[in-house]
Amino acid sequence: NPVYVSPLDVAAFDDSGALRIAARAKLPVAANADAEIVAFRTAVDASDHVALLMGTRDSSPPVVRLHSECLTGDVLGSLKCDCGPQLHEALQQISDARWGILLYLRQEGRGIGLINKLRAYALQDQGFDTVDANTRLGFAIDARDFSVAARMLQLLGVERVRLLTNNPEKVGGLQDAGITVEERLPLKIVANPHNAHYLETKKSRTGHAL
Repeated sequence: NPVYVSPLDVAAFDDSGALRIAARAKLPVAANADAEIVAFRTAVDASDHVALLMGTRDSSPPVVRLHSECLTGDVLGSLKCDCGPQLHEALQQISDARWGILLYLRQEGRGIGLINKLRAYALQDQGFDTVDANTRLGFAIDARDFSVAARMLQLLGVERVRLLTNNPEKVGGLQDAGITVEERLPLKIVANPHNAHYLETKKSRTGHAL
């Protein structure tokens, strides 16, 4: 027999609405020795999202970067993407601002997970670009939920941001979730021979401002 669920049932398992601040502490990092880390958790998802706050908070909108977890790029230094360089450049630009926040979202592979991202990589080795590889596996081009980032900002008491991104979907996703994006700040990264096609695909097929 079919199981019927009400809108209230769906809302009860909504990831963004269930988020709460679980822990916070000082965390000196290479970009800023006075940074603070804040961890967010939800009872319906095993992923812990993280915010890194830098600078002295005032009434101005912070410089904010939404960075989705990328084990291969952030940790292993993969040359197939621009994630690692983007992360470090964003940290530096946030540190140079009056104040800002890096949101590190546990949404590996634009929301499809590590294993499926590696399967997409295997398809790319056969000649498919990132868009066609994702759709060939049955996934959306971008499966991320930016309402999670919006809820993290709201829990931090932030309603207005200057968003550090080349992706117009992030601007729209935050604004749809109630966060005002007062300015989009570009994040420029130099291409390498391994990710040049990837970057061109982001520009030509997903509307990134590169």
